[in-house]
Amino acid sequence: MADLKYKRILLKLTGEALGGESGFGINVDEAEVIANRVKEVHDMGVEVAMVIGAGNLWRGKQGLDHGMDRSTADYMGMLATIMNSMALMDAFERRGVFTRVMSAIEMRAIAEPYIRRRAIRHLEKGRVVIFGGGTGNPFFSTDTAAALRATEIDADVVIKATKVDGVYDSDPNKNPNAKKFDKLPYIEVLNRRLEVMDSTAITLCMENHMPILVLNLWDTEALMRALRGEAVGTLVND
Repeated sequence: MADLKYKRILLKLTGEALGGESGFGINVDEAEVIANRVKEVHDMGVEVAMVIGAGNLWRGKQGLDHGMDRSTADYMGMLATIMNSMALMDAFERRGVFTRVMSAIEMRAIAEPYIRRRAIRHLEKGRVVIFGGGTGNPFFSTDTAAALRATEIDADVVIKATKVDGVYDSDPNKNPNAKKFDKLPYIEVLNRRLEVMDSTAITLCMENHMPILVLNLWDTEALMRALRGEAVGTLVND
């Protein structure tokens, strides 16, 4: 593991990553693709923590558009992240990777309560740790949960896994002339309102000097190359 640039990572996935082509529901095949990709780096000795969103199961905005209470909508999203976390846990453990789901909302029958020191110990023992339930508070996204947990466990980097190979100045699927950034300072991401993570998450990373690497997890080599320190995706830092 001595030749790796990052030895403890926080991998942030959108819920849609589990949804397959439709983006909705839990597609077991997609969970297995993610598990295989993460297992490759885990087997190299990288300590892996994860946060996954809920967009494949629940879109809070739809509830809000119908007058739903914001806190209720957010709590529903937190519960959906637990379902996604359990699906990933199952995919990992079927591949022989010991995994722990830790929840910010206490539900001891299916997940451990989040305790920082215990999470770090799990990582040190070689277990993949999946943080579910967001931050446990409404009004905060899973992006912010990822930034918070990465800071708490002293991760080397937050890796934002997407299906695009980095951050562009416009949508590359709509604009063939879109410019890709290799590196960006946090403040430029905020000023230009680039859709890397939400502003609260970016600010938290900036204040704690936590780098964010945006890459395409579905590129079979991207994650491995990034961990070796090669120029992959877009790096957001000071």
